[in-house]
Amino acid sequence: MAFLKKKTKPEEPMDLEAVMKKFDQESNVRVWEGKPRIAVNCVLAAFSLFCLYVTLFASWLEELRLTTFVAWIVFLGLLVFPAKKSHHKVNHIPWYDILAMVLGTGAFLYFSFNAVTIIQQGTRFASYQIVIGIIGILALAEVCRRSVGLPILIVAGCFLAYALIAGLSNPTLWGKLNYIVRYLFYSKEGILSTPINVCSKFIVVFIIFGAFLERSGISDFFINVANSVLGGLSGGPAKVAVVASALLGMVSGSSVANTVGSGSVTIPLMKKTGYDSEFAAATEAAASTGGQIMPPIMGAAAFLMADYVQIPYGQIALKAILPAVLYFAGIFVAVHLEAKKLGLRGLSREELPRLRPLLKKSYLLLPLVLLIYLVSTSTKSIQYAAAIAIVAAIFVSLFDKNTRVTPKRLLEALAAGGQGTITVAAACGIAGVIAGTITMTGLANMLINGIVALAGNQVFIALFLTMICCIVLGMGVPTTATYCIMAATCAPILIRMGVPAIAAHFFVFYFGIVADVTPPVALAAYAGAAIAQGSPMKTAVTATKLAVAAFIVPYVFALNPAMLFVDTNIVGVISISVTSFIGIFAVSASLEGYIKTHMAWYERVVCCVGGLMLIFPGVTTDVIGVAMVALVFVMQFAAAKKSNKLPAVE
Repeated sequence: MAFLKKKTKPEEPMDLEAVMKKFDQESNVRVWEGKPRIAVNCVLAAFSLFCLYVTLFASWLEELRLTTFVAWIVFLGLLVFPAKKSHHKVNHIPWYDILAMVLGTGAFLYFSFNAVTIIQQGTRFASYQIVIGIIGILALAEVCRRSVGLPILIVAGCFLAYALIAGLSNPTLWGKLNYIVRYLFYSKEGILSTPINVCSKFIVVFIIFGAFLERSGISDFFINVANSVLGGLSGGPAKVAVVASALLGMVSGSSVANTVGSGSVTIPLMKKTGYDSEFAAATEAAASTGGQIMPPIMGAAAFLMADYVQIPYGQIALKAILPAVLYFAGIFVAVHLEAKKLGLRGLSREELPRLRPLLKKSYLLLPLVLLIYLVSTSTKSIQYAAAIAIVAAIFVSLFDKNTRVTPKRLLEALAAGGQGTITVAAACGIAGVIAGTITMTGLANMLINGIVALAGNQVFIALFLTMICCIVLGMGVPTTATYCIMAATCAPILIRMGVPAIAAHFFVFYFGIVADVTPPVALAAYAGAAIAQGSPMKTAVTATKLAVAAFIVPYVFALNPAMLFVDTNIVGVISISVTSFIGIFAVSASLEGYIKTHMAWYERVVCCVGGLMLIFPGVTTDVIGVAMVALVFVMQFAAAKKSNKLPAVE
């Protein structure tokens, strides 16, 4: 069936910077120009160099290292992010921000310079020290509000209110406040807990690596290669979006940034070949959201998982490969069937980049290959591997004058890495406050006992309740913070129910991510809709449908950890890979309503049930699932053959 494209009015070019500022809190920064901009970039670059030095070479007392790191975050956060989105006066910072900067940074530096004394004084804290702690917590909260958003602070505020009202046994308000500040500010159970520790040791180095890799031209390389190989196929641009986003996800963990970055190229091409605006935007959003689960870098939460589960990050990345492949395979199948259903064609050969010249730029992959080798073989620590990869990214950039890292670009890359760290670190700090409050009040045990009692002995019910908690929390809280909270509350529930620890943590990790495409707060989908100039809510619903694998695969590895290479062999891995892929294909086909021809409603039901049974582990369910899917395939091929024999009707 040939696709006839309707004539439409030419669309105005999309302001990508405006889209980022609307849907990505991190992009709402002060406007600096001229010498002030150079000065701010120098400060941000100095912070990146400080982090690299402390991470790679220094052997500081942990309290000193962490408080100094957070002091930098408070200082830079108030310097870079204005109090309101509308405050964009060029080269201007108001007096109250300077005051907050001095007080907030001073609070953490007070801890830094007096770390040994504070550690030795036990629980005997003077009133002025409690006031300093309150100032530090409030300053970090303000940085988080500006760079991350208000929802995470609402969550933190609710937990703190519970602690003050009912969670602590101390009878006086000052006594409760004193205990909370000591626990959250001066101990390693609150702000200075695992999230900020992992951020300062590992995440920051990978953020800086991503900034350098982006400037080496690898993003354009991935998009052009995918376009050259797949752009000419049926519905080619959508397939390009899926593959390019998977590749870009290897170096970036931001759903919105990936959607805007690659979507500015792929979404117009998808619309040009015949996909409607919402489907084009949803495809890019769903694929870009998967970047956080795509090794080797994944999202920041993956580094936290390695610390929580006490497994080397290289193994975390290895275990994530098969679920990530299934996720992107599900989206790829959906866009392929949509293209066949609509009779879409690909781009012409003249519109496609030539592959041979692109292959000459394969050297751009050297930093990634080197990073994967060093991490997987444990030749170097994670931070050293990332540092070596940064040097490799600078080296490969020298081969192209357009991407060569000059002193100016070196400063910009270091500054971008420093600025990118602010948001993640602020979220990690407040996540530490939330997790610390949950632990301090004993709320974690209450939640665990309550959900275990509600679920009874049914693991599936516990998984479902955990999924709902993760999605609801993830709608307003960044992935990193969502994972920290769920790792402290819901993951232990699944572990107590018999789910292996690594599978339980992957489960909450996945469902914290899908909130980026799940209505009503689907930021990646809304960003894609803005580029495509389509309906935001319809885009979010379509993106959720395309990302159906993300709602199914976690149940697979929770019920059968062989997908994560736990307690299995090569035969078991191959078996679950094949059955899961067929199941994902069947579910995607049922949602699209098409395989060889349009499916009747009963075919869609049989196909969906058969697919779900294939995904659910067990020999019996696999046999029944294969039979049901095979039946639908036979019916589809017979219907297609019959329709081809019918005379054409004008």
